[in-house]
Amino acid sequence: MRAKPASINTTEATDAAPRGFSIDAHRLAVPKAAAGLYLVATPIGNLGDITLRALQTLAGVDVICCEDTRITRRLTERYNISAPLKQYHEHNAEAARPRILEALAAGGSVALVSDAGTPLISDPGFKLVRDVCAAGHAVYALPGPSSVLAALSVAALPTDRFFFEGFLPAKSAARRSRLTELARIDATLVMFESGNRVQDTLAELAEIMGTREAAICRELTKLHEEISRAKLDELAREADTLETRGEFVLVIAPPAADADVLTPDALDHLLREQLATHSVKDAVAHAVALSGRPRREVYARVLELAKDLRGGDGEA
Repeated sequence: MRAKPASINTTEATDAAPRGFSIDAHRLAVPKAAAGLYLVATPIGNLGDITLRALQTLAGVDVICCEDTRITRRLTERYNISAPLKQYHEHNAEAARPRILEALAAGGSVALVSDAGTPLISDPGFKLVRDVCAAGHAVYALPGPSSVLAALSVAALPTDRFFFEGFLPAKSAARRSRLTELARIDATLVMFESGNRVQDTLAELAEIMGTREAAICRELTKLHEEISRAKLDELAREADTLETRGEFVLVIAPPAADADVLTPDALDHLLREQLATHSVKDAVAHAVALSGRPRREVYARVLELAKDLRGGDGEA
């Protein structure tokens, strides 16, 4: 028999015990939070990185919606917060959103947290915030820890303009295609990667973006935090010695103002992909747009590759 989904009911947060939180055995009482949805940033590793406002809010709301109650419970138990925890993640969001809206309509207060960092950054939440705003309820942002900003701050790379990619595609062909597009962006790139793919991704980054400066940030703020800074080709060569356990944020410098965006090998790979499904004319147009190389150079190279691939004179 299928279990009935747990309700989001603000009455479950009773006032049997005063609302509050504890720091170093000191108990601090807090008032009930005003009605609304609170987007609360939580630590990405070190639980000491929580803000006082976040603690006050988590202790004062009627319910805390989180991705994984086991992970969030570590935080609430550390600070002796008694607000009930309810799951909100990509698999139950469609069913949970109406219950959250009902709670808000009844004057309830709801906090939304992710497993780590700032809600809505590479995790569920956008549709909930959109629906809450459309219903006319208040939404409050409580800024705090973010692995994106933490990685940018320690990478020793330009921070005046950056592009956050999130997670790259899992399959190599799709990942290479996306990296080729990212190579055109005139900004520092920030992306997440899993430990089981980080070595392959570094090799592809080096092939496509050459010798750009980069940083590998592993387990930020945690006990085994590790940051490696070097050129992409150097990081790729040493990838086989990389500790792959943990969570990774990769930060890559923007292209030099006078540099070709794609290396010759990366250009060849891009052209072969295009020739597999497009005419020479279309392949050239796409490669010129993505590669940053002169059309004459790209056209000459595509004719050579087309001739090899199709066994003809390369015209299409």
